[in-house]
Amino acid sequence: MRQFLRPLLLTLAVTGLYAGVAVVIGMTGDESRAATTERVVTDRLTGLAIYGYDPVAYFTESEPREGVAAYELSWAGATWRFSNEGNRDAFMQDPSVYEPRYGGYDPVAIGTGVPTPGHPGVWLVHNQRLYVFHSEANRALFMTSPAEAIQRAEGHWAQVKAQLVP
Repeated sequence: MRQFLRPLLLTLAVTGLYAGVAVVIGMTGDESRAATTERVVTDRLTGLAIYGYDPVAYFTESEPREGVAAYELSWAGATWRFSNEGNRDAFMQDPSVYEPRYGGYDPVAIGTGVPTPGHPGVWLVHNQRLYVFHSEANRALFMTSPAEAIQRAEGHWAQVKAQLVP
């Protein structure tokens, strides 16, 4: 009986160890990943659109700024944060001017039919529209021919958007 139990216990211990490692890896993964089932890139832990960055600051300050809880607004199924009252008010007046194109998904990835969340630190304002990219490489690719990249993204956006939960 002992010869049977010892290998069984060893197998169970090793399996438990692997399961524990898998859980730890899952818990310590990139916590800023967005859910790809939302029409606006939203931090799945906080519910904040574009990870809590102020979308108006990209235009007014030419850099990303984290918003603060005192200046929040609910719009398009997400909570948006702003760095000041003026930015929040400007967004409220016309969100379509300031929201990132394609809901904050990378336009290069959208052009391939894949909703890949953009990172608020990798961005570009082109023709008065904010684009957020998954990587520096995708931003560089976009910048080589913005019109083509936008045309490809527009060609896939309706199909990709239909897959995302409103």
